[in-house]
Amino acid sequence: MKLITPEQFRQEKNNDTYSQTDESNIDETVLEIIKLVKKDGDEALYRFTEQFDGIKLDQVAVSKEEFIEANKMVSDEFKSALEEAKANITAFHEVQKEYSWFTDNTEGIMLGQKVTPLKKVGVYVPGGKASYPSTVLMNVIPAKLAGVKNIIITTPPDRNGKISPEVLVAAELVGVDEVYKLGGAQAIAALAYGTSSIGKVAKIVGPGNAFVARAKKWVYGDVAIDMIAGPSEICIVADESAPADYVAADLLSQAEHDEQSSSICITTSKPLATEIQLAIDQQTAALDRKDIIEKALTQNGRIIVVENLQDAFNLVNEIAPEHLQLMIENAAEKVAYVQNAGAIFLGSFSPEPLGDYFAGPNHTLPTSGTAAFSSPLGVYDFMKKSSIINYSKKSLLDASENIITLAKAEGLSAHANSIQIRKDNYNA
Repeated sequence: MKLITPEQFRQEKNNDTYSQTDESNIDETVLEIIKLVKKDGDEALYRFTEQFDGIKLDQVAVSKEEFIEANKMVSDEFKSALEEAKANITAFHEVQKEYSWFTDNTEGIMLGQKVTPLKKVGVYVPGGKASYPSTVLMNVIPAKLAGVKNIIITTPPDRNGKISPEVLVAAELVGVDEVYKLGGAQAIAALAYGTSSIGKVAKIVGPGNAFVARAKKWVYGDVAIDMIAGPSEICIVADESAPADYVAADLLSQAEHDEQSSSICITTSKPLATEIQLAIDQQTAALDRKDIIEKALTQNGRIIVVENLQDAFNLVNEIAPEHLQLMIENAAEKVAYVQNAGAIFLGSFSPEPLGDYFAGPNHTLPTSGTAAFSSPLGVYDFMKKSSIINYSKKSLLDASENIITLAKAEGLSAHANSIQIRKDNYNA
């Protein structure tokens, strides 16, 4: 893992030598898949599932029998952990619920906002070789709390045409309506446009590979999406009080996601930086995904030594990381210096995996610098708002001259006439 200065880091970013995934080269494939799913419907889904997932399915919907089988395959320990995680996630997101409101402080005028849950939502859960029941909880629970009545999951099957039993148990626990054995861009297209088997949704949420991310980009506008997620990121700010082995372990926890993951440590202590490098080498040797980790750290792993914490926070706000850990003294007092971050973890005993699985805040977070203007997934993402305007005759008359003046200033005489005709009628 390379040890560099802030200036060197910025230079790498400017020269684009600090690697991020370039997904533009897959757009042609993704657009062709979307076109064929819109044209051929279910036939295209079966064809692409056989082509990309290596399995010929009889049906894409997960059967009741498969749910029953899944429940027998997972341990009671897993179910108990899932229940506790669900309780924590529910408690956190319950506070985010929004409600309709109305004001009538001015005589003859009532204004307000009507909050309505989305009708149907599709959740994409990565699958195939891996299992992500945490993604089910993090995406479905806020949708349920928002009042979404119909939630479906698509997730790619393994080579035997099966879905992870952990994912199915999680889906049943949170009350998912349907689960489909479907992955990749074809799943996103099916959710966006509908087929005979899968009804069109209002919004698509959930992470996926580059094909999924690009597909979400291209269907956006026909349906809503949560975000276009990039590779996972962690940024740790550490002072001399931070244990080097903890910092190393947390950097590695993100590097194991894939070769494009980003792991950055910003520290005010050069001796600590050296200790972290040694700890990374020692810990990596014993990890299952060693090859992936080493590639990720070579491409996007950096330890940056800064003069002071103010320089560290300036750099953090430039990076706008998905996950930010403050492993510094009095971390809670320093949160005010953070402007851009998806999630902020305070102290040496709040590691990023705590947020991934159990603490309660959502782990679907803005990546690739989008934390500068985006927020974590929440209940608010599954609601839409309508403005309410109600004026009495007198209230409209009182405001009429101002409205007509503004409309004429914009050259919109029909707008002005809409007001004038009521004014004339009122005065008649």
